[in-house]
Amino acid sequence: MQLFIELFGKQIPSYGLMIVIGVVLGNLIAFAVLHYTRLDLNDFFVIEAYTFLGAFIGAKLLYLIVSFNEIQWGRLFELQYFNELMLGGFVFYGGLIGGLIFALCAGKFHKIDSKLYMKRLIFLIPFIHAFGRIGCYMAGCCYGIPYDGFGAVVFPEGSLAPSGIPLFPVQLVEAILLFIIAAFLGYMSIRKNWDYSIESYLILYSIVRFILEFYRYDEVRGFVLGLTTSQWISIAILIVSILV
Repeated sequence: MQLFIELFGKQIPSYGLMIVIGVVLGNLIAFAVLHYTRLDLNDFFVIEAYTFLGAFIGAKLLYLIVSFNEIQWGRLFELQYFNELMLGGFVFYGGLIGGLIFALCAGKFHKIDSKLYMKRLIFLIPFIHAFGRIGCYMAGCCYGIPYDGFGAVVFPEGSLAPSGIPLFPVQLVEAILLFIIAAFLGYMSIRKNWDYSIESYLILYSIVRFILEFYRYDEVRGFVLGLTTSQWISIAILIVSILV
């Protein structure tokens, strides 16, 4: 549990490192799936590029909306503050929605059956996301409620979470559940040629996220009528995924 890891004599942010590991492993798995399913690698790269761009824009945009009152808008023209604002602070749901929209746009603009690629590779989203949650645990962000039962974690001084207080390991619980979702969807979409992997992922994750939000203790999430922003988005995604 540390914000930075020393690698080759340099301080590397642990969260960013875990994201990179997840993306690299995810791409290696994607290459294997593409070979197995005989899907085109170049088309995949086009969709992936659009997806990452949409994820970045969506995650940052939702963060700016949720954190609107905390952002010092008068300092936007200060280069250092602007860079810090752009490089830090992202909301997963914004990235998910933005990434999916841009992936569909890639298919439309480049005449690619992007939905087929999404069906076969959607399991890589929870797979990579799980590494992100491990990164959250290492950095101490997205921490859980005070809790002294089985599996409680105590963060050290210097982490983003309150130090010296037993907390619920919500980041690790979510990471485990994400790996389980990824394994299930990967098996069903590749081995069983299942057509409902996208909807299933959205339904499963929205349920998991809605429940785990009750076990989170960080307050930089936004609350509306007693529920967090992510819980309201979870409800919306669940309803849309079932009806569409």
